[in-house]
Amino acid sequence: MSVIAPAGLEPRTEFTLRALVLGVIITLAFTAANVFFGLKAGLTFATSIPAAVISMALLRYFKDSTIQENNIVQTVASAAGTLSSIIFVLPGLVIIGWWTGFPYWASFLICALGGILGVMYSIPLRRALVTNSDLPYPEGVACAEVLKVGSPGEEGTAHGAEDSRAGLMAVVWGAVVAAVFAAVVATRTFASDVKSYFKVGEGVTGFDFALSMALFAVGHLVGLWVGLAMLLGAIIGWAWGVPHFSALATDLTGSFEDIAGATWSTNVRFVGAGTIGVAAIWTLGKLVKPVVSGLTSAMAAQRARSSGNLASLPRTEHDIPITVVGAVMLACFVPLGFLISHFSAETGLGSHTVPLVIGGLVYIVVMSFLVSTVCGYMAGLIGSSNSPLSGIGILVVIGAALLLVFGIKPSLAPGLEKGLVAFALMITGVVFTVAAIANNNLQDLKTGQLVDATPSKQQWALVVGVIAGAAIIPLILDIVNQAYGFVGAPNAGKEALAAPQAGLISALAQGVIQNNIDWSLIKIGAGIGVVLIVIDEVLRRTTKGAHLSPLAVGLGIYLPTSSTLMVVVGAIVGWYFDKRADRGPRPEATKQLGVLLASGMIVGEGLIGVLIAAIVAFKLFPLGLMGDEFASGPAVWIGGIAFVAAIFFLYRWTERAARTVNG
Repeated sequence: MSVIAPAGLEPRTEFTLRALVLGVIITLAFTAANVFFGLKAGLTFATSIPAAVISMALLRYFKDSTIQENNIVQTVASAAGTLSSIIFVLPGLVIIGWWTGFPYWASFLICALGGILGVMYSIPLRRALVTNSDLPYPEGVACAEVLKVGSPGEEGTAHGAEDSRAGLMAVVWGAVVAAVFAAVVATRTFASDVKSYFKVGEGVTGFDFALSMALFAVGHLVGLWVGLAMLLGAIIGWAWGVPHFSALATDLTGSFEDIAGATWSTNVRFVGAGTIGVAAIWTLGKLVKPVVSGLTSAMAAQRARSSGNLASLPRTEHDIPITVVGAVMLACFVPLGFLISHFSAETGLGSHTVPLVIGGLVYIVVMSFLVSTVCGYMAGLIGSSNSPLSGIGILVVIGAALLLVFGIKPSLAPGLEKGLVAFALMITGVVFTVAAIANNNLQDLKTGQLVDATPSKQQWALVVGVIAGAAIIPLILDIVNQAYGFVGAPNAGKEALAAPQAGLISALAQGVIQNNIDWSLIKIGAGIGVVLIVIDEVLRRTTKGAHLSPLAVGLGIYLPTSSTLMVVVGAIVGWYFDKRADRGPRPEATKQLGVLLASGMIVGEGLIGVLIAAIVAFKLFPLGLMGDEFASGPAVWIGGIAFVAAIFFLYRWTERAARTVNG
C-alpha cells in the first residue's frame, strides 16, 4: 500500500495501514508497561528504538517495506513513552481523595486533547528547532541510525537483516527474563528487595535495593552521569535529610523503617521539590534567548514557504498546513471548554464556571505554547528521556494554584478548597500532556529528517499514537489503583505504588491553595539546587563530558532509595558494558544491543506488572506461595543471587550476539 505523493514527488511506501496497525499494537503494549513502571519508580522509558527494531524485524517480510514505513511505526509507538507521562499528574486526583478511580471519558479527554495539542503546537517549531538547528537530538539521531542499519534497501546495510534479528532477540530476551524474574518475585520465592533501616545518632536512616530489572535497565539507559547525580541525591536525602529531620521529630512512632518513611514523606521530598523547582527555572532561563530566536526563524520560514510551491519543496519540508494546525487546535479547545465546565460543576465551583472556563483555556493556551517551546528545545539538547518534565509540572501546577488562590478563593465558600486543588490538577494534566508530546514530537521529526521522511505523515502518525495511548491509559490506571493504590492516597496499603511525581504535584497544589505548605523545606532544597547549578556549570566548562544534573540530583533526593539505588547500579554496569564494547570489533552495534536489551527488560517487567496487578485487583488466584519467614530470610539471598546471575547472563549473551553478527 503506497501513498499518493504531491506533484513532482515519486510515490513510495510510507504512511500505510499496516504501519499504523503495527504502531498501535506496540503503543498499547508499551503504554501499559510505561504506566505501571512509571507509577512504581517515577521514571518512564523511550519507546522509539525498541519499536523501530520490532517493526524492522516484522516488516522486512514485505517486499515493498521501506525505512520511511518503519519510521511511521516508531513514530506512532513513541506516544507510548510520552503520553504515559500523564501518570505524573493524574493519580494526584486519587491521592487527594477527590477521585476513587479514573473516570474513563474525563481521563481519556485530558490525555487525547492535550496530546493532540502537543503535536500541533510543536509543528511551527520544527523548522527552527530541527531543520535549522545544531541541537544534537541524541535519541532522534540514535533511532535514525537504527532504522538505517536495519531497513531494507539502505546503503551500508551488510549486516542489516542480522542486526535487525539480533536487536529483536535482545528485546525478547530482556523482556522474557525480566518478566519471569518479576513473576517469581510475586510468588515470594525471590525477595522483592534487599533493605535495612537503622539508627544514626538521634535519628534513623536506611537503604532499599529493589531487585528490579526494569530499574536496573533505566540506569543503563540514562547513563553514568545521571546515575551518579541520582546517587548524590540519595546521599543528601538519606545520609543527611532523613537522619536530621527524624532526630528533630517527636511524634513519630513505629519501626525504624516506618519512621524513616514518614520522615521522607513529610520532609525530605519537599526538599527535593525545591531542588527540582530551582533546576527547572534555571533550565528555562537558559532557553529564553534560543527560543525567541527559534520562533523568529520559524515565522520567517513559514512566510517563505507560503509564498512558494509545495511541490518544489523537498519532502522533509512538508508539514501539516498551518491553517489545518489552527483548525485542529480550535477543534480541541471546544471539548476542553466543556471538560473544564463539567469539572467546575463537579468540584462545587459551578458559580464560577464562566471565569474558570475562560481562565482555564487562556492558561492552557499560554502555558502550552511556553512548555512546547521549552520542552522541544530540551529534547533536542539532552533527549526526551532526560528532559525535566517533572520540573515543568511543578511550575505549571504552582502557577495554576496561585491564580486560583488570587482569582477564585477569596469569593469561595469555606470547605471547597479541595475542589480548587482538583481543578488545578486537571488543568495541569492537560498542559502536562501537551509538554510531554511536544517533548517527543521534535525528537521524532529529527529522526524523520535523517531518513528522508515526510513530516506531515509523521505528525498525523503521532496523532494516531496519542489517541491509541489515551484509550488504554485510564484502563491501566484503574487496574493498578484497584490492585495497589498510591502512596498518600486514602486507604493506601503497604503495597501501594510510589507515584512520586503525582504525590509531589498534588501536595504542592494542596499546600499552595490551603496555605499549609512548609516553605522552609522548599527553601532548603532551593539552596541545594543553587549550589548544584554552580557545580554543574563548573564541571561542564572545565571537564570533557562530566556533569552533575541538578534535576537528577533533585529526583534522587525526592525518590525513596527503592526507586534510585538500583538505577545507580544499572548506570554503572551499563557504563562498564559500553567500555567493554569499545574494545570489541563493532562497538556501536554492541552498545545498541545493550540499549535494546535494557528496553526489553523494562517492557517485560512492566507488562508482567500489569498482569499481576490485574490478578490482584480481580482476585483471580493467590500469588504468594511462601510464608513471611521464608520471604524475609532465604528469599533475600536466593533472589539476590538469581538477580546477579540473570544480569550477568543477559549481558554476556548480548556481547556474544554482537560478535556473532560481526562474524
